[in-house]
Amino acid sequence: MAALSILCNNAGAQELSVSTNVADYARTGSANLEASYALVRHWSVAAGVKYDPAGSDRQQLYSLGGRYWPWHIYSGWWFGARMKYQEFSSAGAHNGPTTEGDRYGLGFIWGYSRMLSRHLNVDLGLGFWGGYSTFTSYACPVCGRVTGSGRRLFIMPDDVIVALSYIF
Repeated sequence: MAALSILCNNAGAQELSVSTNVADYARTGSANLEASYALVRHWSVAAGVKYDPAGSDRQQLYSLGGRYWPWHIYSGWWFGARMKYQEFSSAGAHNGPTTEGDRYGLGFIWGYSRMLSRHLNVDLGLGFWGGYSTFTSYACPVCGRVTGSGRRLFIMPDDVIVALSYIF
């Protein structure tokens, strides 16, 4: 009887969520998706992807990380860290100088998750990340004339999060 009770309790547990950051659509037009899995009551792991093939700041970004939930998973305040990789291209205004490259680093995020219904949340948060960047600069997006290249450490704002999450 105890085994049946445990199985029934776990069957209704909300362990998986899928979310999208609405702020990224509004700010840069970047399509994005993050999937999260609850490991235990206070910890979840997540993998995310962001893609923006058009505009002056094209990018593709991949992240893998985790969140700590002091109260309960998918509810209330949370703090997180994640590893990130980004391939980027930043074009200047009116076919001006262009910079392309790769960034590798660690990001830190924090925020609050508000339950709207049993399966729908809104997440609000902020983040920053830092790491190592390699880049090449060109005189214009199509001419191919290299004006510089380099490697450097960086620290920059990461995400403004206004996300909708569906919890299974």
